[in-house]
Amino acid sequence: MALNIPTMAELAAEGKQPDVLFWVGCAGSFDDRYKKVTFSIIKILNHVGINFAVLGTEEACTGDPAKRAGNEFLFQMQAMQNVQLLNNYGIKKVVTACPHCFNILKNEYPALGGSYEVLHHSEFLQQLINNGKLKMKEGGEFKGKRITYHDSCYLGRANDVYEAPRAVLEALDAELVEMKRSKKNGLCCGAGGAQMFKEPEKGNKDINIERIEDAVKTNPNYVAVACPFCMTMLTDGVKNKNKETEIKVMDLAEFLAADL
Repeated sequence: MALNIPTMAELAAEGKQPDVLFWVGCAGSFDDRYKKVTFSIIKILNHVGINFAVLGTEEACTGDPAKRAGNEFLFQMQAMQNVQLLNNYGIKKVVTACPHCFNILKNEYPALGGSYEVLHHSEFLQQLINNGKLKMKEGGEFKGKRITYHDSCYLGRANDVYEAPRAVLEALDAELVEMKRSKKNGLCCGAGGAQMFKEPEKGNKDINIERIEDAVKTNPNYVAVACPFCMTMLTDGVKNKNKETEIKVMDLAEFLAADL
């Protein structure tokens, strides 16, 4: 299926404005696994006829890793470049699949002059389902399957987005099973706060192993995630437990796109 992916530059040249800017993010652009999530989201956007655009080669890192690692100067340089670009294009609404991009665009860009309506893709997908634009088939690919959802720290505890991801999964006709540590008591995958880019400190067990053990206890067919960092860490956790054939780690958008 050919995907229609307009860029902001193309639309601006035609004097057009999208309803939604899809912020792809570094992982969604460059990480081979998370590119599949990007294509799933675009497949959904095309399917429901959303007027959207991406920045393409004009998109730069939000500056989140620099800020979390303590380099405020680099963060402000990266952020100001993005703010100037988004404001020049007159962007009003941004959707992103990365909780780290979501958090920083929503909560930290306004202080630098970048105020937008920012939605995580879980919230946007929930809206599409609630308003009837996105209808899932009954008895789809995941009917009767056990799915456990891992709360991303930057989506859950940082921004209180707990229900949207679960509402998306509940539209699948699957069985949603909660880990003992979930929602406000959820456990980090081990990659947040720029930990993704360094080796773990000495200890008895890596956090992603501890977290995948939580997931395994629910006896799931799938572990659902809504963050590229969580995707990497929990996939590595599944491999560590030699359970790749029994448990698949998938993003929310991939579940929905598979049933279209």
